[in-house]
Amino acid sequence: MKTVGIICEYNPLHLGHKKQLDRIRSQYGADCGIVCLMSGNYVQRGAPAIFDRSLRAKAAILSGADLVLELPVTAALSSAEGFAAGGVRFLSPFCDVLSFGSETADGELLLSTAQALLSEAFPPALRLRLEEGLSFPAARAAALRDFGHSDEVLSTPNNILAVEYCKAILSQNSSMIPSPILRKGSYHDTAADPENPSATALRQLILNGEAWNAYVPEQAQPIFDGAVTHCLAAGERAILARLRTMTDAEFEALPYSSEGLWRKLMHASRQCSTVEQIAAATKSKRYTRTRIDRMILCAFLGLTAEDLATPAPYTRVLAFNDKGRTILNTARQTGLFPNLGEKQDHPYQQLEDRCDALYGLFAANTPEPPITAPRITYLR
Repeated sequence: MKTVGIICEYNPLHLGHKKQLDRIRSQYGADCGIVCLMSGNYVQRGAPAIFDRSLRAKAAILSGADLVLELPVTAALSSAEGFAAGGVRFLSPFCDVLSFGSETADGELLLSTAQALLSEAFPPALRLRLEEGLSFPAARAAALRDFGHSDEVLSTPNNILAVEYCKAILSQNSSMIPSPILRKGSYHDTAADPENPSATALRQLILNGEAWNAYVPEQAQPIFDGAVTHCLAAGERAILARLRTMTDAEFEALPYSSEGLWRKLMHASRQCSTVEQIAAATKSKRYTRTRIDRMILCAFLGLTAEDLATPAPYTRVLAFNDKGRTILNTARQTGLFPNLGEKQDHPYQQLEDRCDALYGLFAANTPEPPITAPRITYLR
């Protein structure tokens, strides 16, 4: 039996994700196992997940997954490189294949681009381009052209993440086989495509109170009916309270704060009225808005650069079915999976508990009480 891994967010889960799950069954056989390593209550764009992780995990099982694990928050809030590396690290010991959507299905192109980025000569070339004042994505694309490679593969978001998955597989000597699936539609579409909806468009529909069930797998629709939504705007005052009371040293310790970026954020936090104003005042040509958003969320959650650089010692189980239970029993031999519901005597547990307790402040209508552990779903 093949075990296929997916690194995902399902923010929210939609028909495009269902297509991927169905495609995996078709490609690797009905008896294959599908493991989703899913971001928990915070996602890589620097925001709270729109629905609680337990609901999203249950929806994934009902839509075709067998086991859903939580991507540790320190990986979920990392750059694309850290996000991919954290995911590959947890899935490699027991998964045969890594499946992901991308704007190209050319696996060889993705791997050759990853190899170029990992070459010893690439970092110096990248530094030269960064010294020209280019943003990191633009500098990397320019350096790639300098090596005679097309930078087109790095011009779209899913391809960028796909290349990072390939880099992680290569650098970690993982035995997983990368398996790209052509993703149609645009990642950033603000209008929901009936065939290939974007999560961005669906979040907009949800927060506007508009109908969106038609874009969700039928099996998963009841899970989200009446579910509490979460958004960054709902927690704005809590974020501002944190930013306005942070010390210089706490700003300096933040992730993504190199080259004095922490100073810009610190000054903006002490002068601006809203989170949007703070982010706009901190952003520059060199740094992407997503980087600033992650930096602000990490500040609120009390996450430092050291926290994100330290590999998480374990991951948590969110949901599984009978086949998932079998996969989990095998996976536990790696030591990365604690017993179900068992507290860990480790500083990382305290970090997780703090992040969990703060998620309820992002509830759209009224704050939720603190949650200190995910609810585990077993579906027969």
